[in-house]
Amino acid sequence: MINELDFKILDWIQQNCRNEVMDFIMPKVTFLGNLGLLWIVVSVVFLMIKKHRKCGITLSFGLVFSFLAVNVIMKNLIARSRPCWINDDIEMLIAIPRDYSFPSGHTLFGFLAAVIIISYDKRFGIPAFLIAFAIAFSRMYLYVHFPSDVLAGMILGIAIGIFSVLVMKKIMLRYEEKKLTSIAG
Repeated sequence: MINELDFKILDWIQQNCRNEVMDFIMPKVTFLGNLGLLWIVVSVVFLMIKKHRKCGITLSFGLVFSFLAVNVIMKNLIARSRPCWINDDIEMLIAIPRDYSFPSGHTLFGFLAAVIIISYDKRFGIPAFLIAFAIAFSRMYLYVHFPSDVLAGMILGIAIGIFSVLVMKKIMLRYEEKKLTSIAG
């Protein structure tokens, strides 16, 4: 039943949203999420700026944790085929991915990053969410993920983002307390 609904949504996107402008834009939008590189760059930039260093540390932790937990373990355990592997009638605008479909890593990394960034600075978090939504839609538009893959990526990204913020804030607080104790003592 989920597969049937997934294909209905994908088919609707193909029939109602495909046009030359979107065909040009969507591969570029999805490229932003490739290997989480955009978010890795953002975390490195935040690490270099003292004011945003805690966000950079948390984002780095979240990206590494989610990559190992989801891309390395979960995707291979579930081993769900991609829509473009099942239905090859759709004209592909990007290279067909070789890894499994569930959940969408592009979406997961985007929402993970957006949650972490907004928890430290709303000015950067809101654009991060807009980028995450655009990347998520691009994965369906480009026919490389089912809507349920994208939804799972969103949920996991948000959950791991919240987890990362809570864990890293606790660790950083303990570190700062220890540092103050050693200075005072």
